[in-house]
Amino acid sequence: MLSRRSFLTCLGAASMAAPLVRIQASSAAAQSAFSDWPDVSELLQRILHKNILSFWHPNTVDLERKVYQLNHDIQGKYKGESNKRLVVQARCVWFYSHLFRKGFGSKEHLDAAQIGFEFLRDHLWDQQYGGFYWEIDAAGEAATMPDKHLYGQSFGLYALSEYYLASGDREALALARKLFSILEYFAYDPAYGGYIESFRREWTQPPEKERSYMSAPHNIKLMNTHLHLMEAFTTFYNACKDQTVRERLIELIRIQSNSVLRKNVGACTDRYERDWTPLRGPDYDRVSYGHDLENIWLLMDACSAVGSPDGPLMDLFTELFAYSLQYGFDAEQGGFYNSGPFNGMADRRGKDWWVQAEALVSALRMYQKTGEDLYRTCFHKMLDWINRHQIDWRRGEWFALVRENGQGAGDKAGPWKSPYHNGRAMMECIQIIQELS
Repeated sequence: MLSRRSFLTCLGAASMAAPLVRIQASSAAAQSAFSDWPDVSELLQRILHKNILSFWHPNTVDLERKVYQLNHDIQGKYKGESNKRLVVQARCVWFYSHLFRKGFGSKEHLDAAQIGFEFLRDHLWDQQYGGFYWEIDAAGEAATMPDKHLYGQSFGLYALSEYYLASGDREALALARKLFSILEYFAYDPAYGGYIESFRREWTQPPEKERSYMSAPHNIKLMNTHLHLMEAFTTFYNACKDQTVRERLIELIRIQSNSVLRKNVGACTDRYERDWTPLRGPDYDRVSYGHDLENIWLLMDACSAVGSPDGPLMDLFTELFAYSLQYGFDAEQGGFYNSGPFNGMADRRGKDWWVQAEALVSALRMYQKTGEDLYRTCFHKMLDWINRHQIDWRRGEWFALVRENGQGAGDKAGPWKSPYHNGRAMMECIQIIQELS
């Protein structure tokens, strides 16, 4: 694992061919533009309201059919009706709920959250076997992907919990409790901890060689799924204060801070056997920088929810950030790449919108915790990149991907793309800056 001294110099590591002074010089424009926190907060507010929210609301909220229509190309043009995926529908419910609850939105945004909640309840919920379908048809009448995966269920729970906290609607909390009970009965793994992830519609195990909706063998545990289960359980516990939920959340904290960490590397990997033995080889010995950076601040939130100090995990947070910074950060332009092999520079060098969003929060959280200028410098460099390249100021929203040649790519709204990552990042960062100020 990287030492603390290595971390403090990682921005200037020789492997990046970009010394620290070069980064400071190349970010001078960003530093002068964001010279104090009020200016930064003003920019974040503008991104949230004038770029993100203005694209999604009311543009994607179908008031007549009471559903989110999420099928927009890179120009932001609606491509027509499409099947409705649980993950992205639930993420929108969460976004509108959180927007209202944290004072960034108005009653019309809570109304938009209600539309999404009712769609989850009335169309995506499996009335016969419980849990949410992965996908239903465009008309909202039939399941096109009826099986259950805990990645999707986690976002269902996340959305229900946040909507309850925003609205006080006890029907949402009751459905969240029902979903948690189903996960506890069918999916919890008392032998090895964590959760079995992939099931048939009726909560039975799929054939051994069948791949899940997450493109993995059905018997594999994913760091990614458990990351979002921890995220969802954090909000659910804040909503219900149930002791069993608290115990599971503490277990997920242990998993995300220990079981998924490759300790001889200083970074996490994604795929594990049921007993948390990591899958090995070139396809598995890879680091997703965005997930490691997201893991840092979601662990902070989970610890806060259960009343456990996160101080004992600060060395872990430092190591995870240092690794991503050394191997995955673009010292010239700013921004984090997608992924790379162990102890090697990133080889998937596109810049995904969600990675930039999560990295922005992580850098600011680390600065808030430590006061070290390195994190502040990284934050400013990140925000400068996002403002100049990731954001489509002309047509709204962020480019899903910025290729290595600087070209934007990908749809603005679709099966995975919603205002959840970048919208949440803006709200989180604004709140942190208010605390710093």
